[in-house]
Amino acid sequence: MPADAALSTAMPAQQPVLRNVVLAATVGNVLEWFDFLVYGYFAVVIAEVFFPAGNPTVSLLVTFGAFGLSYLARPLGAIVIGAYTDRAGRKAGLTLSIALMMIGTAMMAFTPSYAAIGLAAPMLITCARIVQGFSVGGGFGSAVAFLAEHGSARKGFSASWQWASTGIVSVIVALFRDRTYDPANA
Repeated sequence: MPADAALSTAMPAQQPVLRNVVLAATVGNVLEWFDFLVYGYFAVVIAEVFFPAGNPTVSLLVTFGAFGLSYLARPLGAIVIGAYTDRAGRKAGLTLSIALMMIGTAMMAFTPSYAAIGLAAPMLITCARIVQGFSVGGGFGSAVAFLAEHGSARKGFSASWQWASTGIVSVIVALFRDRTYDPANA
């Protein structure tokens, strides 16, 4: 018994540093939301490549329709991934959310244009957006809960980084778009 007491005082339980926990969750959130939001900033290009119609306005409206579907998938993702996270743990839930976002983003990146595969292109892009919306819905709540659980005395401060990083990523996406897309050369 004295040896156990000596060991427990000599090696205290390692608590992750709050800064590292916040940084890890924030980086994951930024990457996930970047993938989710970049679609909206490139809607004009996506409309031309994947949703062509005789009228550019119709193409753009259909493109934003697919964007809107991803927002409808978010509550379902929050329910399903949230329930999974409660059973399997925060890390498992966040890993699942990131994996789903990776699948949705890969689908977006590797889908050939409408000119190459026809109607399958907008269908694949729409499915990819639904997967991304599902992922964001599940990942955000899990990340906030993860930060609040690891925030010790600063639960509100640590959880607030998810909201802050969502705003930050919107600015990053806008700057990225302004540097890479010139409508005059489209």
